[in-house]
Amino acid sequence: MVVLNTELKVTEGTPKHMSRQFVPASQYTVQELTDAYNQTRVDYLVPMPLNAARLTDYINIYDIDMDRSVVALDGDQILGINMLGVREGRSWVTRLGVLPVRRRAGTGQGMMDYLLSRSAELEHPRIILEVIKDNTPAHQLFLKCGFYETRELTILRRAPNGEMPAPVGKFEWLPQNEAIATLRTYPKPLAWTSHPETYLNTDDTLGITCELPEGDRGWLIFRRQKFYLTHFIIHTTQGDPVKVARALLTQLHREPDYELLDTHTENLEVDDPHLPAFWEHGYFEVFRRIEMYRDQ
Repeated sequence: MVVLNTELKVTEGTPKHMSRQFVPASQYTVQELTDAYNQTRVDYLVPMPLNAARLTDYINIYDIDMDRSVVALDGDQILGINMLGVREGRSWVTRLGVLPVRRRAGTGQGMMDYLLSRSAELEHPRIILEVIKDNTPAHQLFLKCGFYETRELTILRRAPNGEMPAPVGKFEWLPQNEAIATLRTYPKPLAWTSHPETYLNTDDTLGITCELPEGDRGWLIFRRQKFYLTHFIIHTTQGDPVKVARALLTQLHREPDYELLDTHTENLEVDDPHLPAFWEHGYFEVFRRIEMYRDQ
């Protein structure tokens, strides 16, 4: 077990006796990590509480390496958590949280140093993360750690929105293997949450292709979870992106099995040319993230 022990910088309101250790997150149960994580996010800009089942899914779907993820301790008390996803040639920092009463004492910096060190052992050329826009303390911490901004990503939601007329065109539904093969043809960088590995780690990936009467073509890849649709990637291979997205979203949301489901999209680029069609279908923006890279 890797254990780092260091004295905390003493600041106003920080107990002078407090010291901190950094230990692998694998030393704790998922329930213990869930309880601690939720405590670190009680006042967060976007709280995103978890239960143990959801955290287990998160670990599996996003390839979180629990041996390289970290828990910060003061004695037996968990001060904070930070996780590291690991895929071929790249790592991903996620779920950073520090107890509100123990912030601004170097714990976040210490956990980041720990993860960067663990990632460096893998000799990955790139580390990725996303920070919620306007979360200034975290944003400044990541800049200090050598990360730079790459793009803004938007998170959208949509409630069921009634019946829709059938779109005109030819549509084909894709099973998981064909949907993932189609996703691999996407010509731009994808966010970590939308890498093909994410969809390979689930059994709920589907897709739709369309060909419209005037020759516009494209496809939509998504995940169909129990209560909602999520993880949309949409691409126009020919023609007008708004027309293609309008047709694909209409075909999706009028499907009997899906028309009563909520929709939670993740990490679409804020300048994605398909977004006007999302607004037409009743989507709204919940918040934005800033994607950041650090090249080793």
